[in-house]
Amino acid sequence: MNDVSWLGEPIDARPLFGSELEVLLRTLRGLRPAEWHKPALPGWTVHDLAAHILGDLQGRLGDNRGAFLPGETLTAFIHRTNQEFVDRHATDDPASLIDALESAGTQVTERFAAAELDAPALGVSWAGVDPAPAWLDIAREFTEYWTHRQQIRHAVGLPTDPDPHALSTVLDTFIRALPHTLRHTTAPVGAQIEVIAEGEGGGRWTATATATATASARAGRWTLAAPPSGSPAASVFLDTETAWRLCTRGIDPATALGRAHIQGEQRLATAACQIVSVVH
Repeated sequence: MNDVSWLGEPIDARPLFGSELEVLLRTLRGLRPAEWHKPALPGWTVHDLAAHILGDLQGRLGDNRGAFLPGETLTAFIHRTNQEFVDRHATDDPASLIDALESAGTQVTERFAAAELDAPALGVSWAGVDPAPAWLDIAREFTEYWTHRQQIRHAVGLPTDPDPHALSTVLDTFIRALPHTLRHTTAPVGAQIEVIAEGEGGGRWTATATATATASARAGRWTLAAPPSGSPAASVFLDTETAWRLCTRGIDPATALGRAHIQGEQRLATAACQIVSVVH
């Protein structure tokens, strides 16, 4: 695997899967019958989203792998196979769905617990790395389950889970998309952009320009590995709720910029707020 030090320090999300599964199952078991039919995402109900989580889990176990159609892009493949799985399970009763989630989730938790963090693993397209180190692949998977659980909570009138430990891991993972986000952004070597998520579970990250960008798409290089040095060229302050919703496109960059407090170069701050940490 090529050098991926620019992604920053590894994240170990492995210990979080068991508790995340437990909270998800408790949430689903507490739903009233009508709440399973509440809209959770455009075109998907709570039931659909729970089925989608099951599809993700079974995919990790090798039980739900599709094949690319001729000429199909990765994004189109993911959206198509996700919808096909949801459609196949549309008539599953909630109890059966919950049992299947518990079984598959337990197996995935055990599999990740035994994984070597530095081993090559599935690529993470939004971070621009393929293969990715297992630590990023596993952390990315954790953010998927956490995000979908919040979408279920919001659908039934509950706020985002305030647990700061899980949220800090989610945000730390999402920000690993920042160097890839900035790949077309020109800045002098050594220039730094600081992103600060304010509130419990928040954090501070610094992206540093390591090569002078040209017109070439991959000429600009940014890293999360360099320590902060002096005053950043731009600082973007976001509350944690805005930060995770921006990264998952629950809100658009313009909305996030409207909520942000920015210091320094507006151009660089605007570039940073184009960050997206999901396939969309």
